[in-house]
Amino acid sequence: MKKLFWIITTICLLAGCGQSYEETKRISREQRIKQQREDSAALKVAVLPTLDCLPIYLAEDHEMFDTVADIRLKQFTAQMDVDTALLNDRVELGVTDLVRAERMMKQDSLIEYLTATNAYWQLISNRVARITDLKHLDDKMLAMTRYSVTDLLGDLAVDSAKLKPERVFRIQINDVNVRLKMLENNEMDALLMTEPQAAQARLLKHKVLLDTRKQDMQMGAIVMRSKVLAERNRKVQLKVFIKGYNAAVDSINKYGISHYRDLVMKYCKVKREAVDTIPKNLKFSHIEKPREKDIEQARKWLSKK
Repeated sequence: MKKLFWIITTICLLAGCGQSYEETKRISREQRIKQQREDSAALKVAVLPTLDCLPIYLAEDHEMFDTVADIRLKQFTAQMDVDTALLNDRVELGVTDLVRAERMMKQDSLIEYLTATNAYWQLISNRVARITDLKHLDDKMLAMTRYSVTDLLGDLAVDSAKLKPERVFRIQINDVNVRLKMLENNEMDALLMTEPQAAQARLLKHKVLLDTRKQDMQMGAIVMRSKVLAERNRKVQLKVFIKGYNAAVDSINKYGISHYRDLVMKYCKVKREAVDTIPKNLKFSHIEKPREKDIEQARKWLSKK
């Protein structure tokens, strides 16, 4: 009798556990559905660990986006992944450059410009490779991303130094963090970078051979899916994003990048000393469309590819 009692008790306990497990699965499934529904309704912004995203990071961290709108950041480390998210309609906004933006627009007519950014790129040579001039890139490896501003700048460097294109080996390294790590490990002769990865490279005494600011090139951009302007709720979200972005720009310009160095370190994973080497006079601009001359330069380069 006693044995029968324990058998019945064990069966009841197992049945209870089974119900608990099924209940847990049901709740988990409902939570996933709820999260997916909320994420779908939110304005999703694809960002990179680069300085041109600082106004977005600041607005997010300091709650400058009005709570009337659900704005969510989706973090990536490669421009190609931002492109994929935009083209597959997984995000509404994305940080990119004009070359990639123009290429995306050829693939999907429902992508358009929201604003230019203050991003600039530098071609930096590994000090171990002793490359002190663009002409020394002959028979060297250059890290870049195809069909991006870094690809365009690679051509510009080759043309400027009158080198044979096939003599400069373009190595596609899409992840901006991996690109920096390859420089630190002396695995690459030269690289094209934006801030703050470029600042980290300069901190290590690597040499700058080309700077888009000296070329009067403003190639950074934020693009959006056209539905943001077509749907009432999305338009409200966009208005909130623009207001928060512009407020963050005003704050950065007032207090300086060094005031927000912890934020740059948090999102971009660079050293404090590197952040402090970023030019003090670097300013951010309010939401404003890219210059036509820069868009045209990107289009002309793409047309040749």
